Amino acid sequence: MSTYLVLKHTHMLAAYVSITLFILRAGLMVLRSGWLQHLFFRVVPHIIDTVLLICGIALLFQIYQYPFVHHWLTAKVIGVVVYIVLGSIALKRGRNLAVRLAAFAGAVAIFGYIYAVAISKHPLPLHLLG
Repeated sequence: MSTYLVLKHTHMLAAYVSITLFILRAGLMVLRSGWLQHLFFRVVPHIIDTVLLICGIALLFQIYQYPFVHHWLTAKVIGVVVYIVLGSIALKRGRNLAVRLAAFAGAVAIFGYIYAVAISKHPLPLHLLG
């Protein structure tokens, strides 16, 4: 298997694991579960996100496409920043449950947008429907 395919599939797997852990952590937050303090939930999501980022950067160099040059990658990078901010509000920084749930919904929606951009290679992936 080529380096490109290994990076691509690792990146995709890390993205799926990342969103799954995010949803699980949000559910535990709503339930006020002590499991959120478990070492697994404090460390593993950061490891997965680091793998996701490293593979993403390596893929940039494999495909010779770069943010701020190629619009779809710029959209993905901006989406990732928004996802991180909303995720932080959802899991830690939101001042009450309503704010945290709204941030959670926004983060999941942004994740969907990032996914759609990755598949379509277009910053406005819904343009394909029209």
